[in-house]
Amino acid sequence: MLRIIVYTICLWSLACAAWAQNQISGVRAAPSGDRTRVVLDLKTAPEFTYFSLDNPARLVIDLADTDNGSDLSQADITGDLVKRVRHSTPKNSQSARIVIEMARKAKPSIFPVEPDGPYGHRLVVDLIDPNPGPAAPLASTSVVLDTKNNSRDRDIIVAIDAGHGGNDPGSIGRAGTYEKHITLSIAKYLEKLVNAESGMRAVMTREGDYYVGLNRRPEIARKSKADLLISIHADAFTTAGPRGGSVWVLSMRRADTELGRWLERTEQHSELLGGAAEVISDNASERYLAETILGLSMDHSMSASYDLSQKVIKELRGVTRMHKSSPQAASLAVLTAPDIPSILVETGFISNPQEEKNLNWSEYRERLATSMFEAIKTYFRQVPPDGTLWASQKSRNLIHKVRSGESLSLLAQRYNVKISTIKAANNLSGDTVQIGQELTIPRT
Repeated sequence: MLRIIVYTICLWSLACAAWAQNQISGVRAAPSGDRTRVVLDLKTAPEFTYFSLDNPARLVIDLADTDNGSDLSQADITGDLVKRVRHSTPKNSQSARIVIEMARKAKPSIFPVEPDGPYGHRLVVDLIDPNPGPAAPLASTSVVLDTKNNSRDRDIIVAIDAGHGGNDPGSIGRAGTYEKHITLSIAKYLEKLVNAESGMRAVMTREGDYYVGLNRRPEIARKSKADLLISIHADAFTTAGPRGGSVWVLSMRRADTELGRWLERTEQHSELLGGAAEVISDNASERYLAETILGLSMDHSMSASYDLSQKVIKELRGVTRMHKSSPQAASLAVLTAPDIPSILVETGFISNPQEEKNLNWSEYRERLATSMFEAIKTYFRQVPPDGTLWASQKSRNLIHKVRSGESLSLLAQRYNVKISTIKAANNLSGDTVQIGQELTIPRT
């Protein structure tokens, strides 16, 4: 009889093990803007429920049909919000209970992610932090967002997006170079240049090696009231031959799709339309007005994006050859903010051995960043956003019509400005001016 009982218990244990089809193979957590993202790597698609507990703050996740014996002690955790990820007593023998211990209460947003390339099923937990610490990417950047509470004109905000990151390495070069490291390095060079320029500030969508969702990146830019989003990448191909940079803007078809989505999200109209949204959203017959306003915003952003992308291509030609000589259009999620000019820059083919070598050279990455920065400066000198310091300066600038016998050096002496300042304000590449040419003379 005892043998039968033991045998039955063994069979029951084996059945339970076989029943628990899913397994947790890895856990990681990293801060990203106003939230910390926790990712559970899983063998199959998860079935889950969750609830929060206070004193101390915890998030409890129950995973059905999942092994409860995975090792969570090696979880890769950064930031100050998540203290620990551990197991707890499951609801039943066929499930697993995961507890995320937090330093403070945070609002959870949980969703599964299907396999993508080398990555399998994942359960993503975004913990929205009401009080992000000083290490959070957005909190570390001093940004002037408006003029209401400031005695000076606001800064131009440039959102810089380093492509890929964390468990998404991007393309991998033949020598083992990860795109995510190259893009972050160039982004940090560009950030330094932007922050050193009076009247400009940079916001990074990520400041370290962690993953930020494609749709989350333009959200960070919008939350920071960015005037521009520039996303930095490195291209790749199946063969080593292709090389050169390119600049991409949002395709018209994707723009129309995004416009439709924004129109459906009436609760978010206020993000784009301000006070007018209250009138529009309360009157279904006024939908066409919302469509018109949002359409004009999208048209302006796409036109500005194309203009800027041409300037970036012009500057990049001084550093690298161009794979595409004109801006290219594509359906890219990172470029879908309807009210922010957005471009994506492919800095070269990491799959090309020579370009991979170049991209691993710090001076070359700095030159790429400088070329982007010069294009950004040229663009905003011409069309500075309303309410910014640069717009205020432009309104005070003088317009001088060149007369016979005048030169840049003579004008620089007359108006007590540098020749380089006049050239930058007028996008001049040489020292020659023409009779009758109108020049903007910046006031110092």
